[in-house]
Amino acid sequence: MTAEPQPQCALVIGASSGIGAACVTELVRRGYRVAAVARREDRLDSLRDAAPQQVRTYVHDVTEFNTVPARFSEIVDDLGGLSMVIYAAGVMPKIDVDTYDFTKDKKVIDVNLLGCIAWLNQAAPFFQKQGAGSIVGISSIAGDRGRIGYPVYNTSKAAMNTYLEALRNRLSRHGVSVTTIKPGYVATAMTEGMEGLFWVAKAEQAARAIVTAGERGKPTRYVLRRWALVGLVIRCIPSFIFRRMNV
Repeated sequence: MTAEPQPQCALVIGASSGIGAACVTELVRRGYRVAAVARREDRLDSLRDAAPQQVRTYVHDVTEFNTVPARFSEIVDDLGGLSMVIYAAGVMPKIDVDTYDFTKDKKVIDVNLLGCIAWLNQAAPFFQKQGAGSIVGISSIAGDRGRIGYPVYNTSKAAMNTYLEALRNRLSRHGVSVTTIKPGYVATAMTEGMEGLFWVAKAEQAARAIVTAGERGKPTRYVLRRWALVGLVIRCIPSFIFRRMNV
């Protein structure tokens, strides 16, 4: 008698809302057991209640870096393994072009970049030893250039892109994939109230693309795909022209 295959297991950090929550739902739909990590317990409870047999929840602030190793080990033990990690935590405080606020800037770096490093520095050696696995980091097209609107948010995503590329170069020889996700505009709380948005993806639409890219081991995936062309154009604009543009 052939044993039934065990479901794959995934970890989503920043799972309480937006793209992260949509990724949890999409992973559940595909049959994964999922560990959902976030600060807001009530939001996590809603995810767990929607799929109690598949979702485990863990209340955690990604800026509590020292607790990450123990949390990661706990989650792997609880799930009975791990095949995919998605880092979806991110913040972008509202500012204007005359705002220079170190307190806000530090939070952006702590959540978007250092939290990512803290968690993925645990996933990387685990998957390397396992000889398989998928790491997915949700960055942004904003990391492709230094735009005037959100300098430190752009910086956090640019640094995240470089970190993920370095992990990819390290881990590819061990059978581990690392995917950098670069969303354009997605209908979440982060973009709520912004004017002039176009090509806005739904969170569920983004989640489908993200999980598929992770499963296929794509190095980079823009969401929506048309943003790849926009990104190429933006990267090719000379600096002396780009600095005059209101982007």
